[in-house]
Amino acid sequence: MSIEVKVPVLPESVSDATIASWHKQPGEAVKRDENLVDLETDKVVLEVPAPADGVLKEIKFATGATVTSQQVLAILEEGAVAAAPAAPKAPAGAASAAPTAAPSPATAAKPGDLSPAGQRIVAENNIDPAQVAATGRDGRVTKEDLVNFMRTGSPAAAAPATAVKPTPGARPEERVPMTRMRAKIAERLMQSKNSIAMLTSFNEINLAKVAAMRKELGEQFEKANGIKLGYMSFFVKAACEALKRHPIVNASVDGNDVIYHGYQDISVAVSTDKGLVTPVLRDAQDMGFAQIEKAIADFAQRARKGGLTLDDLQGGTFTITNGGTFGSLFSTPIVNPPQSAILGMHTIKERAVVENGQVVAAPMMYVAISYDHRIIDGKDAVLFLVDIKNQLENPTRMLLGM
Repeated sequence: MSIEVKVPVLPESVSDATIASWHKQPGEAVKRDENLVDLETDKVVLEVPAPADGVLKEIKFATGATVTSQQVLAILEEGAVAAAPAAPKAPAGAASAAPTAAPSPATAAKPGDLSPAGQRIVAENNIDPAQVAATGRDGRVTKEDLVNFMRTGSPAAAAPATAVKPTPGARPEERVPMTRMRAKIAERLMQSKNSIAMLTSFNEINLAKVAAMRKELGEQFEKANGIKLGYMSFFVKAACEALKRHPIVNASVDGNDVIYHGYQDISVAVSTDKGLVTPVLRDAQDMGFAQIEKAIADFAQRARKGGLTLDDLQGGTFTITNGGTFGSLFSTPIVNPPQSAILGMHTIKERAVVENGQVVAAPMMYVAISYDHRIIDGKDAVLFLVDIKNQLENPTRMLLGM
């Protein structure tokens, strides 16, 4: 029986996808749930699994083609058995290159150099990672690098390992097309800049009591929950409480309407080698500290391995971003449409502050709220930020919902 393999249902915010790479060719046997093709969207790379055991009968779209939701990608003949493949013809000049095929570079890769998804792509497509332009941390080749290489490059086009080094005084340049994800980030940033009357307000928070709580209870918390107690969970909890009291900050604009959300879905900015993504903590108002810390750790791990799904990134009523992890002392974060506000955290620095008439050293953080001035007045934004400050300077308030 023939089965149609279709593009998964894409959310409204994702109009189409690009076929990044086929992992099977017509006539090859496939197993149920085996990845057939990678689809690159504006946000993530989607894997399309085989719906049943059988043989891939026909491919409808070639690599690089643009497809939309529910389009037929291929035809699978369920239960069929693949014919024995004919001996492949050697490409011209192959006989003089080497008498036998060289082992796959993936087998020589050091553990951790490639993610499991990246190793599979390398093995299935016979890619030499040395020929792929690496954009990952510490010069690592990411899954997205491999996908982009298969879509736009070829081993023959890659620079040879013995390429001549630039001479002293040379001014080399390289033109590289944006990935779909980076292009989408650029588009959304311009959308935010051009469509929102954005304004930013600032404050500073003394985190001495939060630091003391982490020091006193951090070890017990980690033993009980298997995760460290970080600062982000305090900010998420404080934001949820403040959003309940200042619902306009949790609202969004839809044409001439203002939509008030009766829940707090907090988008948490996570940095990856390909750009910033904002997976969503759904119903964060109902989550405990341990749940928040575990969810954020899971998001960060999957984001850096290319494992986030579209569902992880959809929605969100308010965003928190932490530039302090990279040492940022002060910044003006950009609102993530259609949301109306974003909270910016920054690095913690010990500074001299006056407490009860005495100058003391305290762990201080500058915080910022950027907001859509079309619906949020300055008073509302400032009071919201003061609410955050009051909770974090007296963290027991969060336990009492104050």
